[in-house]
Amino acid sequence: MAVRLRNATTGESLPVPPTIGTGRKQRTRFDETWRQFRKNKWAMSGMVLLIFLAFVAIGADFVAPEGLDDQQLGRRFLAPSAEAILGTDHLGRDILSRIIHGSRLSLSIGFITTSIGLVIGGGLGAIAGYYGGSRDQFIMRIMDVILAIPGFIFAVALVTALGPNLTNLMIAVGVNSIPYFARIIRSSVMSVKENEYIEAARALGCSHTWIILRHVIPNAFAPILVQATLRIGDTIIIAAGLSFLGLGAQPPLPEWGAMLSGGRQYLRDAWWMATFPGVAIMFTVLAFNLVGDGLRDALDPRLKN
Repeated sequence: MAVRLRNATTGESLPVPPTIGTGRKQRTRFDETWRQFRKNKWAMSGMVLLIFLAFVAIGADFVAPEGLDDQQLGRRFLAPSAEAILGTDHLGRDILSRIIHGSRLSLSIGFITTSIGLVIGGGLGAIAGYYGGSRDQFIMRIMDVILAIPGFIFAVALVTALGPNLTNLMIAVGVNSIPYFARIIRSSVMSVKENEYIEAARALGCSHTWIILRHVIPNAFAPILVQATLRIGDTIIIAAGLSFLGLGAQPPLPEWGAMLSGGRQYLRDAWWMATFPGVAIMFTVLAFNLVGDGLRDALDPRLKN
């Protein structure tokens, strides 16, 4: 509402001084979420770590001291030192360089597999929650069957059937993520679709597809974002476990789980070969979990001041 000043005697409008306004600028939803998120020091620490990992992964070719498979047999099993900060492996390869190059693989696996689950599971969950009835029953019973099988066992069985390589690993872990997103998006859509603005869109003649894409999913986005962030960490662990068993990335790819598997037989004499890839997995998953918890708290209206 515009602010107007009038002369008490003549009733004429007077110019509004520049120092007089209509109040403070209204915060957007993003501003409120960011304000709440910044208050959480652990979440901010996780975000800083994720940004650092992203820059390392993107610039791995420039950041890493050596190539991902540069072998120097003359310096096999070199302990952490000035020559090799994190030591070398049984082929004389620099562990730090392989972890840096492996960050690109592990982060890519996390984002791609989560995207598979988000797109397919999100679509199925939105259809089930919006339409209900027989479609809901059919879709969710399939999801229940998948969830009845332990996630890691399901991924092992699927990647074994498809063949042990990185592409099939991402497919298996991505399919394993579908039910998680389907269930959470279904519940979010069911709570959103009864709102008045959805009824108004129907009354205006909008198609069901338009309502789902334009109104339902955007307003159910908060739990989707939190679940996706937390799920990335889970998929990195599952993918590392599959690679540890030899069902994922194959040598010489420096995937962290494969590096862990390669170093386990030398654990007594060359502990650094398995320790540092494991530490990389731990801190990466921790960062995603911290950010996911921070987003959950920031997007929860009950926690806003």
